[in-house]
Amino acid sequence: MRLSILDQSPISSNQTPHDALNESKNLAKAGEKLGYTRYWISEHHDLPGLACSAPEVMLSYIGAHTQHIRIGAGAILLPFYRPFKVAETFHMLATLFPNRIDLGLGRAPGGSAEATNALSDNYLQSVYKFPTAVKELLHFLDDDFPAEAEYSKISASPLPEHPPVPWLLGTSKKSALLAAENGMPYTFGHFMSDNEGAPIVKEYREAFIPRKEGQTPQVIVTVSAICAESTEKAEEMALSSLIWSLQKDKGEGLQGVPSIQEAKQYQLTEKEKESLNSTRQNMIIGNPHEVKQKLNELKTLYGSDEIMINTITHSPEDRIQSYQLIAKEVLGLPNSDSKKHS
Repeated sequence: MRLSILDQSPISSNQTPHDALNESKNLAKAGEKLGYTRYWISEHHDLPGLACSAPEVMLSYIGAHTQHIRIGAGAILLPFYRPFKVAETFHMLATLFPNRIDLGLGRAPGGSAEATNALSDNYLQSVYKFPTAVKELLHFLDDDFPAEAEYSKISASPLPEHPPVPWLLGTSKKSALLAAENGMPYTFGHFMSDNEGAPIVKEYREAFIPRKEGQTPQVIVTVSAICAESTEKAEEMALSSLIWSLQKDKGEGLQGVPSIQEAKQYQLTEKEKESLNSTRQNMIIGNPHEVKQKLNELKTLYGSDEIMINTITHSPEDRIQSYQLIAKEVLGLPNSDSKKHS
């Protein structure tokens, strides 16, 4: 099983945005040493507690501090941008960091309605045109517009020796079939989906049409997981993330991810307890053996090539140790001191 990292660059209650972005760099470095296949960072806009609004900027920083781990966006929210500019940006990254760049694409707004309006005058129209924009972007990435096409005479320079690998991210049959139609690898967001994901992934595989010779369907399943040496410790660590999600829903999460102690002191209503338990069901929380078992169950369920893990804790050390324990259990790597990765 291959393992990868999805980083939302969370800001804890005792951190500044600078701290959070620096910890994202530390996480990428740790992931590389621990044997994770890739590190992706997400794009969010005006969401308190999440530091990264420009993955393309962070990827330059991450690439400069790592050597071989694949790095990418999870995802660039394409409706906000023209495909040509996205292709130029990621061609630049692929030129700087050869054969290491992934370009995940999404269609979600990634923020509030106000932020969406500030970013785009016609977001909904762009969402409607998303399939066309994806096709256009692929032509720019491959530099293979037909001679009669509108943009056949231009290239998204610089053209790297190894173009970025485009992935489509989603949680629906619609996104899966769009990925299949365009011969793109697909990432299913299990951690943020209420849909039954396995049938969706199955339809993707069955509908897949290779864009290039030799292509086959590729699937990453993204999960939320928190691992500690004991189940009790993992549950404690997860409480910070769970309470923060409730606070955000109520507009109270402005201070970032609460500490374990702060989370324990949060007064829950009965309705919030139900919501918290529902959210917990969609997470993997436990000791290394328990987490490995649940990851294997998901791998079997989806028939996935790779599992991408999103972990949010108050403590950066707890977060890296969670990834470290999972790597040791699943990949069989040495359990070195997590401080070495900071």
